[in-house]
Amino acid sequence: MGRFFGMVGSFGRFVALGGVAALLAACSSVGSERAVPQTVAAVPAAAPKVAPPPPSAVSQEQARIAAVYGGVYEKPELTALLNAVSDRLAAASGRPDLRYKVTILNSPLINAFALPNGNLYVTRGLLAIANDSSEVAAVLAHEMAHVTARHALQRADEERKAVLVSRVVSDVLQDQNAGAVALAKSRLSLASFSRAQELEADRIGVQNVARAGFDPYGASRFLLSMGRQADLRSAALGQKPSQPGLDFLSTHPSTPERVQLSVAAARQVAAPGIGERDHDGYLAAIHGMTYGDDPSQGFARGRRFLHPRLGFSFVAPDGFTFENGAEALLGVAPDGRALRMDAAKLSGGQTLEGYVSENWIDGAEPGPVEKIEVNGMEAVTVVARGREWTFRFAAIRFGPDVYRLIFAARDLTAQVDAGFRESLMSFRRLSQAEIDAARPLKVEMVRARTGDTEASLAARMAVSDRAVERFAVLNGLAPGETPQPGSRFKIIDE
Repeated sequence: MGRFFGMVGSFGRFVALGGVAALLAACSSVGSERAVPQTVAAVPAAAPKVAPPPPSAVSQEQARIAAVYGGVYEKPELTALLNAVSDRLAAASGRPDLRYKVTILNSPLINAFALPNGNLYVTRGLLAIANDSSEVAAVLAHEMAHVTARHALQRADEERKAVLVSRVVSDVLQDQNAGAVALAKSRLSLASFSRAQELEADRIGVQNVARAGFDPYGASRFLLSMGRQADLRSAALGQKPSQPGLDFLSTHPSTPERVQLSVAAARQVAAPGIGERDHDGYLAAIHGMTYGDDPSQGFARGRRFLHPRLGFSFVAPDGFTFENGAEALLGVAPDGRALRMDAAKLSGGQTLEGYVSENWIDGAEPGPVEKIEVNGMEAVTVVARGREWTFRFAAIRFGPDVYRLIFAARDLTAQVDAGFRESLMSFRRLSQAEIDAARPLKVEMVRARTGDTEASLAARMAVSDRAVERFAVLNGLAPGETPQPGSRFKIIDE
């Protein structure tokens, strides 16, 4: 929730998403120009001014990626390790002339990208679930394979063909329905094409990891951790875990299939136990890395959400899990209840009552506006009933801004609404002492002692929700696996 301000068109979009995906929006950044002293001899007074070249498509894409994923995360020793790994992979690849640069993105999401110019991006969320350098090498090698195999260009060409086919059918044959069918068939082909690219990148990546001297089985270990993390997140949000097998319209093959194919590719080049892993070196590099939401965008502690920079806090209704995005804070409960929080500015002279009357939820019929006070702040609230959802909408004046809280339920019973109102009334200003004391979560390292179990190590984490499962997934431990005394493990702490 880094950039609150600006109205968001419709809460219906939130409902359509099910409230479970973080709402990502680009944050604008303004660079500064440094004046360069010039002498008359060096630059004649009559010299014409030359406009700077327009930004290239690649530089614009780099800026867009960084903005959507919270900007660049600065951790020099970790960045150096990642670039050292990429240099080894590049030297061992079929294209040693290509050079790569790895950038860490300040996001808890698990993702990685590659641009055709060799810029590689990995999120700190991805780095948190990796457990050694060979697993990270597998991720980087996969993205490098997309570059060397020219997958981005191939996909763009396939997309152009799909659009062309639909236009020809629609315009030349003058048949809109047939054009739509042709486009749908093209999209199915494109999905299959994308899956084939992902599997090809996995295979090329595993081979390159082995040639560079890393453990080629790191890919399968990381994919397993990624799948378990996705299932854990789904469980926390009240969703069903992803099912095995191919999702026909997915652009990525399912994790079980990718794990099997990665293991098969590794067996073709090396036996298990061969190749560098560097478990301790990698853990030392990520020690102290921010975990979860960046504090500049606010962060959750259970059901409580704090935003030290903006100076407020509130508590979600019972059972909610937060998803923090750049434009809004979303929350969901397993029973389908949902919430959204964002901020806006009033126009000159506009009252809160006037504001809510002009910003009703699309397709919902509002009831009477109720004026209330929330911890000394002026506020209004109203219930709006739609065909399938009922909403409690609130607007709270917080200095020059208005914070919007929108709660949604399919069946707004008196008990559910009481929970919504209690959450609304919990909105308050943070004291300076609370702001100073607020700390983000960090990835820390501990050594297991004799007698330690998953449960005893998980109890040392500053995370209470599914702590044992999170500890196991974070460290790549099989369910019920006993931590070996003396081994280093990741925990989440403040």
